[in-house]
Amino acid sequence: MKNKGFTVSDFFKRFPDDDSCISHLMSIRYGLEFECPKCEKYGKFSRIKKMPAYQCAWCGHHIHPMAGTPFHRSRTPLQKWFYAIYLFTTSRHGVAAKELQRQLGVTYKCAWRMAHEIRKYMGQVDGDDNLSGHVEIDETYVGGHRPEKEGRFSNKSKIFGMVERKGNVMTRVVPDLTERTLGTIIDEKIEKGTMISSDEWKSYKDLKHNGYQHGTVKHGVKEYVNGIHHTNSIEGFWSQIKRSIRGTHVHVSKKHLPKYLGEFEYRYNMRSNPSLMFDRLILAF
Repeated sequence: MKNKGFTVSDFFKRFPDDDSCISHLMSIRYGLEFECPKCEKYGKFSRIKKMPAYQCAWCGHHIHPMAGTPFHRSRTPLQKWFYAIYLFTTSRHGVAAKELQRQLGVTYKCAWRMAHEIRKYMGQVDGDDNLSGHVEIDETYVGGHRPEKEGRFSNKSKIFGMVERKGNVMTRVVPDLTERTLGTIIDEKIEKGTMISSDEWKSYKDLKHNGYQHGTVKHGVKEYVNGIHHTNSIEGFWSQIKRSIRGTHVHVSKKHLPKYLGEFEYRYNMRSNPSLMFDRLILAF
């Protein structure tokens, strides 16, 4: 995903060292002048030397800008955290822990932990607003392999996805693809009266009776468009995830799959404003 507004050169000009990063974090989370939570006097907070904190000009109360963020209590320099976030928000297919290790000069264990913290945070910032308008729904399988005796998809992770036409996407790792499981998610996350397009999977057969408009395409007979109905948007999203897993991550465990999905959802939902991806994450702390 091309980020026209924020290049690597721009990043290092903006954040040349840890001091610039901590100053930016303080300014966006608190500002430099505000009412002290301890003495309740309004005034400036100044940086404490040799400590990533600021103190009140009146009573000396300390404010720690990194508290409550993924950087809190981390021994990894703040600039490396910022740069890792930059890499995640300017990559189309994600960032492997090995690549993060190479770029940041940290241990693999540290890179792996940082990557998962960033993915988890991207999912939290993206959120889960309800969908409406015209929504495509579909199910897919990710990971595992196809054992000869146990069935085609027996050890693969099952994922259910919903995407608004020209809007946001939302996914869930599910235990099964039954009408009860998928119907519960649809009722919770798609507003009643919404137009839904799907394939002919049996779990969707009662959507019209549950307050939705519903149309299908019959993939079994190679029908991919039926008037206004198709599932091209959600299937394109599945293709991107699977290409990224094969090409960048090689393997994703079922335990951590929701974090990867949250990462891809964030990038997809910010696709119209790629240059704002980094700032939105930093501003959300």
